[in-house]
Amino acid sequence: MSDRRTAILEAAATVIARRGVRGLRVEELAVEAGVSKALIYYHFEDRTGLLRRTLAFVNNRAERYTTEQSTADAAAGPDAVTGPGTTTGDTLTAGPLRRLEQALLLELQDLPHVRENSTAWGELRASAVFDPELRGELALASVIWVREVADQLGEVRPTAPESALIASAERLTALLEGLSARWLSGILPLADARTRMREAIGVEVAHLAGRRHADELE
Repeated sequence: MSDRRTAILEAAATVIARRGVRGLRVEELAVEAGVSKALIYYHFEDRTGLLRRTLAFVNNRAERYTTEQSTADAAAGPDAVTGPGTTTGDTLTAGPLRRLEQALLLELQDLPHVRENSTAWGELRASAVFDPELRGELALASVIWVREVADQLGEVRPTAPESALIASAERLTALLEGLSARWLSGILPLADARTRMREAIGVEVAHLAGRRHADELE
């Protein structure tokens, strides 16, 4: 991806997080990105194309900071990991469960890039309700995310049925989006959102263990 194209997408995420999708204006975007309006249309053709690419960019950026943090934690060793962005100093459980918790809790951090990414994602997701052109991109990103979480759950509960892993992943990702929205809108304190997420992970992991025993009995 060219530097200017990346700059435009970064600026689009910033403007959307600041003003919402309806507040996105090409003039302001051009100033934010330091490019001409003509260059924006050259790269993205129209507003819909820009929004679709921005949604993909925001999703990829979230994957990058999650991967980068996981790599850093692996290098630091299992005893050096605490929940990032927490104010309570909570240490995560070692092993697959710790990795699952951390991957999800990384979306609940009081850091500028996480706030911007989560706000932009929420705005674009809401816009897909009224814009069919965004739904395909959103659906693909959601399917990939659910698959990744299901794979992590499978590492925690290797004998759980595939359908149960997918169902648990769908519930956890849906809850995370809701908790993130409540935190960003000031309804729920960050510490409480992280606690609710961790509790939900525990419930789902226990549920998957129960499903395994139920299948054995059948």
